[in-house]
Amino acid sequence: MTSAALSHSIATPQIMAANFLNLLIVDDERSIRDACREVALSLGFMAHVADSAEHAYRILQTQSIDAVLLDLRLPGAGGLEALHHIKAQRPEALVIVVTGYGTVQSAVQAMKNGAYEYVTKPFSIDELKLLLERVSNHLKLKSENRMLREKLKSKQGYGGIVGRAPEMEKLYRIIAKAANSSHPVLILGESGTGKEMVARSIHYSGPFHDKPFIPVDCGSLVPTLIESELFGYVKGAFTGANQAKDGLLAIAEGGTVFLDEVGELPVDLQAKLLRAIQEKEIRPVGSTRRIPINVRILAATNRLLEQAVTEGTFRRDLYFRLNVLSLRIPPLRERREDIPLLIAHFMERSLRSSAQEKILTDEAVKVMLAYDWPGNVRELENCLERTCAFTSGPLIHVPDLPPAIAGTQVAAPSNGNGHGHALNKIVPMAELERQTILNAIAELNGDKLQAARLLGIGKTTLYRKLKDYAAQS
Repeated sequence: MTSAALSHSIATPQIMAANFLNLLIVDDERSIRDACREVALSLGFMAHVADSAEHAYRILQTQSIDAVLLDLRLPGAGGLEALHHIKAQRPEALVIVVTGYGTVQSAVQAMKNGAYEYVTKPFSIDELKLLLERVSNHLKLKSENRMLREKLKSKQGYGGIVGRAPEMEKLYRIIAKAANSSHPVLILGESGTGKEMVARSIHYSGPFHDKPFIPVDCGSLVPTLIESELFGYVKGAFTGANQAKDGLLAIAEGGTVFLDEVGELPVDLQAKLLRAIQEKEIRPVGSTRRIPINVRILAATNRLLEQAVTEGTFRRDLYFRLNVLSLRIPPLRERREDIPLLIAHFMERSLRSSAQEKILTDEAVKVMLAYDWPGNVRELENCLERTCAFTSGPLIHVPDLPPAIAGTQVAAPSNGNGHGHALNKIVPMAELERQTILNAIAELNGDKLQAARLLGIGKTTLYRKLKDYAAQS
């Protein structure tokens, strides 16, 4: 479209969607500048115009410019040189380069040099409007993301844990009490809720923070290996024991041993652990000598230990010994208001390792808020890491999310009687979790370890759930 037609096509001002964002229009042709300025004003931009690169540089020194519409064919300084200068003065500004027909190659080079988008002359009024609306939305999302990160800095919970939901505030109070105690603590929570992070917060916030913190995954080690790891062994205790080795309960002298998935411990090892806690001494494998220990025990499980006690798979006396203090970490679906904070936290971490900032669209955030996150915070972190790695552009849309999340139904607005229509069919949480796990395994051609990693759950948990599903069928 010609400049005259472009100007004539502006009939009525649009709703001011840009929230007074500053746009700089750089073009040596006055009719183009004026037409683009009218379009920008109709969309709510504060529009500034320059007829040369040098004029644009002077405006950049005095105005906080958010976006630039830059003609690559300028008198004096070339367009690519002007782009370099503008990005140096205003690194955060989005630059849309304008190029003539047949010179698209220079626009491609400009994109490589940091331009946000390009448009070719002649362009239509609708094309320019759509482009500027995209710019406005992108800048709005960046601003919201920046504010969310600032809010995140002031909303960090106890020990760096992210979350300000009422359930988390209660958790922080219990952590603070547990940190100043030497009693055992039992940490309860589903897989992926952050049990080890809570254990570390208890240890490093307490008086023994300068002592060792040693985590032990009871669910991933074979029974004989757990025993030798915890209690140590003497030379010749078993085949391959060519020299003595101290156990973790001895190495952590004065500090903390964190027993993750303690519910997976075999019953005979539970008896030895109970004796070590009660008598504050251990006997290495193959030794007749007992070694005194001074260590605090923190234990965690995603199992219902009371039920395990009833079934005879967990010792009652050990349960009571570990359960002197207990705390429960709420699953992510019970604190959805923390999801935006967690998204900001993980996206900021991703930004440190990537040259390009990624921003989730409002629709993508709404879908993530509606999803139930069976893998909890670990699944959310994995989802964002994977999405950022496979998304080329700066914006993350709903289709960019993993299929299980992208297909989540978002609740419809209230129908006036206080009830929304989130789903046409209510599916129990257990069934949703079952479908998610089985679908993931099917998509990965039966690779259970990979499925567990992508779902953000422990492999022990996955195998136990599959066993339960088999028993139910």
